[in-house]
Amino acid sequence: MTQMRSITLARRPKGAPVPEDFALKTSGLPEVGEGEILIEVSQFSLDPYMRGRMEDVKSYAPSVGLGEPMVGQGVGRVLISKADGFAEGDLVTGMTGWNSHAVLAGLEARKLDETLPPSTALGVLGMPGFTAWVGLKKYGYMKPGETLAVAAATGPVGAMVGQLAKSAGLRTVAIAGGAAKCKLATETFGFDAAINHRAYDDASGLRKAIAEAAPDGVDIYFENVGGKVLEGILPLMNTGGRIPLIGTIAWYGGAEVADDRLPMMWRSILVKRLQVTGMIVFDHWDSYPEFLAEVGPKVAAGEIDYLEDVAQGIEKAPEAFIAMLKGGNMGKQIVQV
Repeated sequence: MTQMRSITLARRPKGAPVPEDFALKTSGLPEVGEGEILIEVSQFSLDPYMRGRMEDVKSYAPSVGLGEPMVGQGVGRVLISKADGFAEGDLVTGMTGWNSHAVLAGLEARKLDETLPPSTALGVLGMPGFTAWVGLKKYGYMKPGETLAVAAATGPVGAMVGQLAKSAGLRTVAIAGGAAKCKLATETFGFDAAINHRAYDDASGLRKAIAEAAPDGVDIYFENVGGKVLEGILPLMNTGGRIPLIGTIAWYGGAEVADDRLPMMWRSILVKRLQVTGMIVFDHWDSYPEFLAEVGPKVAAGEIDYLEDVAQGIEKAPEAFIAMLKGGNMGKQIVQV
């Protein structure tokens, strides 16, 4: 191929993203400089954090510029290498963006173990799985017999959180959107209980359901959604509970917490002496080899399950991304280029 295709940011979203916020662009293949490799991307990842990159605001990472490709991790084969340690045909991963091809510095790419499906580098053994592992290892302080709850429980982060906690001897409660996802949580990922948050109109009703599933209270809430799940679970936290905070997807479209609910939320944190820790996974990449050494063999042996939702064709990326932000995916969302 002599051309590359990219999904670019056409305009800044106003609220939830819509198809018109993206554009499909065709251009020539990029030049490869010394110390760089050209990759033909086969798959790339779609993740909630990308919604934040679409805003023109100061954050922990740069915003995507208008007309620039959307950011993201991908996998693919090396077409041209001018970097030591890489050869044509090598299977690699790196921050390729939403592109059919990408040029990366050799230091920014990583060769993959070809005994595992390449897509695992984007999900269960990639940033999502690593996020779950870091959050629990460094901020969860898990103890056997405790109770853990996590929302978006069948997504790549939530599913890993549940399986790691279960293997550490905790009771695990899944909160997911829909009966099918709740069934998946218990039957595939081994959660002890699963609650369909879509069955409840408000935090009060959801809270009662969580209380039944966690009769001894919640010791660890792995926070990745915010919204009514957070409102529902905070009063159920045990004294000294821990909340690793990695995202608030329920508010990514611009929704805000009502002012009259904030006092209750802050009071719960105070009186329960909760430890709430914001975590950005990119701060912890020095621990990634340890994660891979510990979790990789378990994935290879089938001891950790994972599920992928694959959109076919780069042009389907915006549609799949929009649906994912609304909970429309079943498992890790990937685009097959």
